[in-house]
Amino acid sequence: MKNDTQQAQLLGQHSHIQQLFAHPVRLLAPMEGLTDPLMRQILTQIAADLGRPYDWSVSEFIRVTQNVLPAHVFYKYVPELHHDAKTASGTPIHLQLLGSEAQLMAENAAYACELGAPAIDINFGCPAKTVNNHRGGSVLLDEPTVMYEIISAVRRAVPAHIPVSAKIRLGYTDTSRMDDIRGAIADSGADWLTIHARTKTQGYKPPAYWDKIQSFNSLDIPVIANGEIWDAEQAQNCMAQSGSQHLMLGRGAVTRPDLIAQVDGFKKNLESLDTYTELSWQDLIAHQIKFLEGQAKNDIVLVGRYKQWLGMLTKGYREAQILWESIKREKNKATIISALQSSVQ
Repeated sequence: MKNDTQQAQLLGQHSHIQQLFAHPVRLLAPMEGLTDPLMRQILTQIAADLGRPYDWSVSEFIRVTQNVLPAHVFYKYVPELHHDAKTASGTPIHLQLLGSEAQLMAENAAYACELGAPAIDINFGCPAKTVNNHRGGSVLLDEPTVMYEIISAVRRAVPAHIPVSAKIRLGYTDTSRMDDIRGAIADSGADWLTIHARTKTQGYKPPAYWDKIQSFNSLDIPVIANGEIWDAEQAQNCMAQSGSQHLMLGRGAVTRPDLIAQVDGFKKNLESLDTYTELSWQDLIAHQIKFLEGQAKNDIVLVGRYKQWLGMLTKGYREAQILWESIKREKNKATIISALQSSVQ
């Protein structure tokens, strides 16, 4: 039996979650080696400037293995903790943990909250072989009981007002454990669930199976759909097939930094309520330069990271393909910035 204080805390938390999901949420996905603090800063700023800021973003996963991590590790992955856990544009950053030992995950989650994490997300979706081989990420989809133990331990360890969520795929090698996974989530105390609509084995190969998210809508918590959303039409199809209005945007948001505004502008256009103007390459140049002038160990790292982004931008902008061909072997940052400034057609 829960005492009156515990009941009041639960009611208060439920009300807080209802407020978070009172409208369709749009999240920036955690992507290892891609949506690092610098990329989060740029993409959340663009979204805010377009008038449709992300409701929140989730950090790259922080790996939990043998002990409670020191503060500097949390600050490395989530420097926003120094600034009320928000980017410069005001987007909240939720902290994601990955590991397989329930008590250790709980202790790290509790410490992260002491450092200012506004929410804890638990990674059961990472398909990386090195992570899976060390019993982390999506391999745990084959161990629903362990998933339950981890989520429930974290939920007990962190303050009642701090949400705990989980991110999963549809399964590891196949979808045969979906019922067990759903049951584990239902009993765990998770406040919401994000689902990448593919198995680990399916990786990132199209299509995403948005319709399979439907079966998780029986959970008494919000469900967020994720996977293979590259444009506004796919976003609409995802919402229709999944039965969820909540979306997490990943690679599509890096390829088209205005995707979040496109998604909601597309619906408004259909209803003749608003018009959305796409973010032009010229508008994006200043943000790319800001990226190249960001903080990193050295210019070599920054140039490498920028080229990774530019390579993805080639899928969304013709100008990016032209620029890529001219600077793909260039190592000098100043030369790249000059070429970027001259790339407007």
